[in-house]
Amino acid sequence: MVAERENIEFDEKSGFRAAYLDDRGSIWHFHPEYELVLNIKSYGTRIIGDNVELFDRYDMTFIAGNIPHSWNHYRHEGGLPEKHGISCHFSKESLGDSFLQQHEMKSLRTLMEEAERGIAFSEADARLAEPFLHTMTISAGMAKIAAFFSVMNILCSSGRRRLLCSESYKSATDNRGNTRMTDAYSYIRQNYRNQITLREVADVANMSAFAFSRFFKKNSGAGLVEYINQVRSNRACYLLRETDNPVHEIALECGFQSISNFNKQFRKYNSTNPVEYREQFR
Repeated sequence: MVAERENIEFDEKSGFRAAYLDDRGSIWHFHPEYELVLNIKSYGTRIIGDNVELFDRYDMTFIAGNIPHSWNHYRHEGGLPEKHGISCHFSKESLGDSFLQQHEMKSLRTLMEEAERGIAFSEADARLAEPFLHTMTISAGMAKIAAFFSVMNILCSSGRRRLLCSESYKSATDNRGNTRMTDAYSYIRQNYRNQITLREVADVANMSAFAFSRFFKKNSGAGLVEYINQVRSNRACYLLRETDNPVHEIALECGFQSISNFNKQFRKYNSTNPVEYREQFR
């Protein structure tokens, strides 16, 4: 699988776009515009470049253009809540190089550089930005621009932001956003419920098993088996929290072949066992 290019549609002559989220984010895709996403009401797993994490209410991320990404929302029977999140898109050209070079824009330049690896913000930052993002969805002209820069000011001022992608990820990405690593991540994301072999993933990346094993660990910071178990554990967290399914059924659904292995791997990534984790949300 390779990332699909998404064409971001702007209003006529507009350089900034804000809209409530639909299901498009579940597709592994990229686009040249910068993207800010605020999740308000839903849960799931987000993948940004080579970073995979659970997301919860008031998760907010900011990424530069051409980084492949997807948001996989966990749905209840009724589907996703209405207006469950907001996205904001803009291009660097909309701001202009001469404007960005002004002294007052130094912190914004730094933020945009950090966005080349993706940035996650705290819930407190997300709640501060929320009213301005809502304003952007319903306003135009100077009102929209004022709301946009209010959001950027919150992001630039945040002392609680953290980078997501590994340092080596950016240099590994070509101008279409497609890499051996993103193909491997996509394959794992689609097949984690099954037993996945090194040979299978190496074939997806068009490499020998030995070369791919070293390549994967260098670029992800984890061995293939460790990474797969982390993806499975992330999914198990959601099922334990949001369903009443028996623990042994959750273990099998997430690709673990035995309860003992499930307990071992779950504790490794969550510092508690599945039963204790579930009790925290009851």
